Amino acid sequence: MRKTLQNQLTFGEIDISKIEFDPKSRDDIPQLLKGLQYMYTDHSSRKKIFQILREKISPKVDKNNGRPGMDLWKILVMGVLRLNLNWDYDRLHEMVNNHLKIREMLGQDFFNRNLYHMQTLKDNIALLTPEILDEINQVVVDCGHKLVKKKDQIHLKGRCDSFVVETNVHFPTDANLLFDASRKVISLTAALCDKFDVPGWRQSKHNIKKQKKQLRRIQKLKHSTSKNPNKTERKKQQIKLAYIRYTANVRSFIEKACDAQKALVNNGMEQCYFGEVDYFIAHAERQIEQILRRVIGCEAIPHHEKVFSVFEPHTEWICKGKAGVPVELGIRVAILEDQFGFLLNHCIMQNQTDEKIAIPFVRESKEKFPKLRSCSFDKGFHSPENQEQLRQILDNVALPKKGRLSKKDAANQCSAGFSAAKEKHSAVESAINALEVHGLDRCPDHGIYGFRRYVSAAVLARNIQIIGSVLIKREQRALKRKYKNVA
Repeated sequence: MRKTLQNQLTFGEIDISKIEFDPKSRDDIPQLLKGLQYMYTDHSSRKKIFQILREKISPKVDKNNGRPGMDLWKILVMGVLRLNLNWDYDRLHEMVNNHLKIREMLGQDFFNRNLYHMQTLKDNIALLTPEILDEINQVVVDCGHKLVKKKDQIHLKGRCDSFVVETNVHFPTDANLLFDASRKVISLTAALCDKFDVPGWRQSKHNIKKQKKQLRRIQKLKHSTSKNPNKTERKKQQIKLAYIRYTANVRSFIEKACDAQKALVNNGMEQCYFGEVDYFIAHAERQIEQILRRVIGCEAIPHHEKVFSVFEPHTEWICKGKAGVPVELGIRVAILEDQFGFLLNHCIMQNQTDEKIAIPFVRESKEKFPKLRSCSFDKGFHSPENQEQLRQILDNVALPKKGRLSKKDAANQCSAGFSAAKEKHSAVESAINALEVHGLDRCPDHGIYGFRRYVSAAVLARNIQIIGSVLIKREQRALKRKYKNVA
């Protein structure tokens, strides 16, 4: 049983619409809470958000029967706080239990010391799917437009760009990826054997340490820079021998793990329990093959065959040519910002580049916000097809072409509409920086689904913060006028 929010106030509880914030505060928490308060007090927006939460969160579960769960409003508040303020669950756990204003926003009264448990926060925030967050974001942006737009007929002007959201991985080499896979094979198999009393894995921790020593030995070996060919060849053979010993040791434990699986099946364990072990065995066998091809066969491994993390296999090796940042490990994310600073839409560009997503991304954004009439891009989104089709979707397209320009293209890029849009395009970099500062620099959640949910929550939280920032600035201006009149 879940309620959207308790209707009856308890003794000491403050109505969310009556919560007061310090307008002089420059911290992010008052801005975010002010934005949440505005969404709550706006009747139409609150009704739409609550309806989305009721219908989309655990749709197959009857919310009128069973044990009481966390209120849906509290789940949304906690999810937004975690992302916008770049908190981990430890910090979120501390703040929702001890921060007065946050507890008031969660509907906790002054005398109620009802504390939240860590696992409760994790389980409930995970109920917010990317689809739910995207629908709520559309409601938030519409509400924000009503707040900042003086006329309903103002057309939206977009700015589109992409950046890399890093996944939570270490720098990959074939040797340390093999160690990641092998240590998981050993630890998982040892845990299963210990549970069902199958012998042979008592020294599992010691064996992992031995493999780590072999990894460290390989990492310290460097190719010789000597001009003496004998020394260079001797060093090459030393490196090859170290890799051969390392891979042979890992292979022996893979074979031992397969034998342990047979013994466990004979003891009555079903094959479905070995799914995670088989996953890491497959990774280990692939890394062994690639190491032998590279070190022994002197073969260059094609890029499409490489995996850059055994724990986050969706991680991509991205080179965007930024100064001082040769490589980024993560996934590209495209955003579309309007002239008021709101993020209209975003796109997870898994195994895609800018020019591949331009048309479907703009079409999707146009469906969500029909008043979108113009958009600016950088050269990375250019292709002849994009140039043609984007002009059919939008009234004004500022998409610079690569290479030498024809007279027609040069005249088009010198037009007033193109120049005006291009002049303001760099503001999207500020939006990207704000997202990265407020949690979207690195995704700590696991899996591609967790990545999608994390990005969607960050975009929603940023838009709510923008609303709160607008409201606080208005309060500050009102205070200045008040003090000026008194003086």
